[in-house]
Amino acid sequence: MLMMGTISTAALAAVGMSMQFMMVVNVLMTLYVVGGNALISRFIGQGRKRRASALLFTLVIFAIALSSLVTVSGYFGSDFIYAMMGAQEDVIALGSAYFKILSLGIVVIFIDNLLYNALSAAGDTRSSLYIKLISAMLNAFLNYLLIFGNFGFPALGIEGAAIATIIAYCFNVVAYYILIKKMNSKLDFLPIVRVKDLVRVWNVGWGAALDRGISSMSFLVFVSIITAYGTAELAGYQVGLRVEGIAFMPGFGFAIAAMALVGQNIGANDHKKAFELGVISGRIAYIFMGSVGVLMILFPEILVGFFTKDALTIAVASKYLILVGLAQIPLAIMFVYSSALRAAGATKTTLKINVLSLWFLRVVPSYIAYMMGYSVIVIFIIMNVETLIKGIIYWYIYQKRTWLYTKV
Repeated sequence: MLMMGTISTAALAAVGMSMQFMMVVNVLMTLYVVGGNALISRFIGQGRKRRASALLFTLVIFAIALSSLVTVSGYFGSDFIYAMMGAQEDVIALGSAYFKILSLGIVVIFIDNLLYNALSAAGDTRSSLYIKLISAMLNAFLNYLLIFGNFGFPALGIEGAAIATIIAYCFNVVAYYILIKKMNSKLDFLPIVRVKDLVRVWNVGWGAALDRGISSMSFLVFVSIITAYGTAELAGYQVGLRVEGIAFMPGFGFAIAAMALVGQNIGANDHKKAFELGVISGRIAYIFMGSVGVLMILFPEILVGFFTKDALTIAVASKYLILVGLAQIPLAIMFVYSSALRAAGATKTTLKINVLSLWFLRVVPSYIAYMMGYSVIVIFIIMNVETLIKGIIYWYIYQKRTWLYTKV
């Protein structure tokens, strides 16, 4: 995103919009990731490594088959997707070129996501840290080579960014394979296809996938509303979202911790410890995210300035950061507690909360505000109010503890 910002506002918007499309792709990954995470963590908690390893092998086969559908639809439908979102012609042309290349490598993205979550469910996040650090540096270096044409490489622009991303994911998959096969991992690839466990994964995963699917649709509609204000407003929102990602990372990290620890302790039949570890994960997450939120409120222009020099984009993104900085604590609670519920298999509960909240507290009010002629800042305020209410709801559900006894 930093490098795209130096090319043009349209390129920045195009790559940013692709992240929204990847949210839709994540719906399909959720089918096997959330259910697989819940079952693998329980198997590990029960000391059943062979069962967990057989399930991992089964899910790799399933992920490869599922990714082929995304490759075909993404490659041939990229123009339509951007046009459907209401993007302008220059954004459509750049975004389509980017997403077509990304679609061709979607299989490695699917497998990477599976292996990362499987190791996390087994309690091994440190190995993923090292893999992702190297991958991120590789990705950034390849971006530098392929986007701008440095060191004799062709200047491919936005297409170079897509190629760099796919190469980095290929590195991840190879690294994970070597780690699991050679490094005495808690997991292995046991070449046994267990249809029964795949069905159990499906029973947990479909609720989470439907949740993410409807949520992704709501986000696409929400972004479409922002897109209607203009390219600068869209780019400002995308830049603000990327900066907010600095706060997201601790939240996601401790959400993964909660999912692994809650699932393992439910598997070990220690529900009290499962509950307490989720609470601890939540506290650490909202301390981290709240602290970053303060920085976003105090220094928005400085943070946004790394991504773009366009004055209008900076103005929009800065207002976005100030507002979302106020919502980081409820957002952290939402991240961690929803992950804990999914680890327990309570995906139908998270489905109901997210769908009702996103559509009736965010999308519909935002559309009404747009039609009434309010500025994009009002849209950001509505978004934050929805986050606050959803965080309160998750806190209440979590404290009831009934989700700990969900049957998987």
